[in-house]
Amino acid sequence: MSPRDLIAFLKQHKLGVVATTASDGAAQAAVVGIATSSELEIVFDTLTSTRKYQNLRRDPRAALVVGWDECTAQLDCIVDELHGDELERLKVVYYEAYPDGPTRLAWPGLCYIRLRPTWARFSDYRTKPEVIVEFGARELRGL
Repeated sequence: MSPRDLIAFLKQHKLGVVATTASDGAAQAAVVGIATSSELEIVFDTLTSTRKYQNLRRDPRAALVVGWDECTAQLDCIVDELHGDELERLKVVYYEAYPDGPTRLAWPGLCYIRLRPTWARFSDYRTKPEVIVEFGARELRGL
């Protein structure tokens, strides 16, 4: 399994669980609709009023889990809010996964968040022997 295989796996999934840290140190998690670019950028939309948004503004680190049924990817990520050309480029990726995305543009406080993995683990327990592969920042950089 290569980082490109990881991207292919992520592209097959439209939901993930993002975990952030509250100001008091408590863990908080939320299901989000995701889309993945060919450069291993994961994007989701959210409202600026959400706990995850407030947490990410204060601490731009998050964890993401994608996949169910004994085949998953776990990712540690650096997060940023998208603006300008990067926003327009990744909206295309997001709208491919969520064609209804533009209908939310009128929502007050709607924003787009990008996650860039710094570490990943892919696990597939459906096979014997199972497949468990980890990727560090060096392997994930520059995709």
